[in-house]
Amino acid sequence: MDKGNLIANNADSLFMAEVYFIGSVTSISDEDATINIFEKYCPGLLGIEEYSHLIILFWLHERDDEAHRGTLQVYPRRHGETTLRGVYACRSPSRPNPIGLTVVELLAVDKCNLKVKGLDALVGSPVIDIKPYSTRSDCYPGAHTPDWSQRGSPS
Repeated sequence: MDKGNLIANNADSLFMAEVYFIGSVTSISDEDATINIFEKYCPGLLGIEEYSHLIILFWLHERDDEAHRGTLQVYPRRHGETTLRGVYACRSPSRPNPIGLTVVELLAVDKCNLKVKGLDALVGSPVIDIKPYSTRSDCYPGAHTPDWSQRGSPS
């Protein structure tokens, strides 16, 4: 799936960009999930075991079609919401750029495989990037969210 590069180039774009898939989700169970990083990107994992949590960016491949990418407003049903919201005000997988983001607990590293807990992706989801979770820059205790977003599933 490494050759699944994306090129952003349309009338509204001011520049062109490529995104490389660095791996994919290979298994998911109730307890954990496995992400396989393609061998050419494995050196980038050096030192990752020092972190307890990671931020995983992945491609929502089952929503990569014209209808889903054209969606700009949804009813966030996962949270029991009945009010129309813009996709940038919720976590809908239907959006112009179907990019998923989730914070996971890193359970183990085995060569090019990461065993994680809390992954909100599907088997086969291409992984775009991995970033270490930082308690200094990724945690904002004073942040607030709308009441409706606190209902239902945490994703």
